[in-house]
Amino acid sequence: MNRLLLRLAAGGVVLLLGSAAVLALTTTPPAATDTKSDPVVAVVNGKTLKRSDVVASAQTLPPQYRNQIDQLFPQLVDRLIDITLMVDEGRRQKLQNDPEVKAIVARYEDEAIREVLVRRFLAGKLSDEALKKRYADEVTKVPPSEELRASHILVKTQDEAKAIIKQLQGGADFAKLAKEKSTDTSAGNGGDLGYFGNGDMVPEFYAAAVKLKKGEYTKDPVKTQYGWHVIELTDRRTKAVPKFEEVKDQVKDQVTQELISAWLADIHKTAKIQKFGLDGKPLPVTPTP
Repeated sequence: MNRLLLRLAAGGVVLLLGSAAVLALTTTPPAATDTKSDPVVAVVNGKTLKRSDVVASAQTLPPQYRNQIDQLFPQLVDRLIDITLMVDEGRRQKLQNDPEVKAIVARYEDEAIREVLVRRFLAGKLSDEALKKRYADEVTKVPPSEELRASHILVKTQDEAKAIIKQLQGGADFAKLAKEKSTDTSAGNGGDLGYFGNGDMVPEFYAAAVKLKKGEYTKDPVKTQYGWHVIELTDRRTKAVPKFEEVKDQVKDQVTQELISAWLADIHKTAKIQKFGLDGKPLPVTPTP
């Protein structure tokens, strides 16, 4: 059953043929292995297949299979044997000289060239040291921002909200009233909404909450699109700057995009490019800055 699934997953014969093997731009080539850790697993028509060949062929599979290489190894060996036999049969039929095959090979060659070109251009430019420097530079540009923590009681009418405020003025407990009266999902937590910043809540709610001192509640009902609120401010704090590890991937993506954009801009400067409209007429040439 697993072998059948491996054949059918992600497009059946397409996957079996390995046409999904083109890797992403940031993919690192598999490391070379020594003969002791890379034993022969099969010989097909005189061609030797090693463990590393099986592992490499599995990279065209969906993640759920790539993560189970050891468990599925016998099925993966059979799959690679099938792939090898199909390639041998295709070569026996001289398909390597077929125009359709040559067109596909040329297309994948272009993708491989682009992948290797970009990877080599980026080599050494995305080290942790470089990314941490960029992170430190960006952090200094971010002004401190305040976060509020509030609880609320949401009801349908202004009169209901006014009645709740009157109970609070009489000494009623806010959290208890929230559990009893609020129609919001936060009622089970005593109305607690956790920490939020400007823009995280609808404008009317934030405008009312930010005017409160810690421990105060709104003396007048606050109207929003959700109904009428009574809001209690429970805390204020300066929003913590995210740690490097928390935003490393975003920093890497940003730096990568900037490097490639600048690099491409340089390549454009020496290129001769003519664009055409959908009507086939040449478009005005835009000078390269």
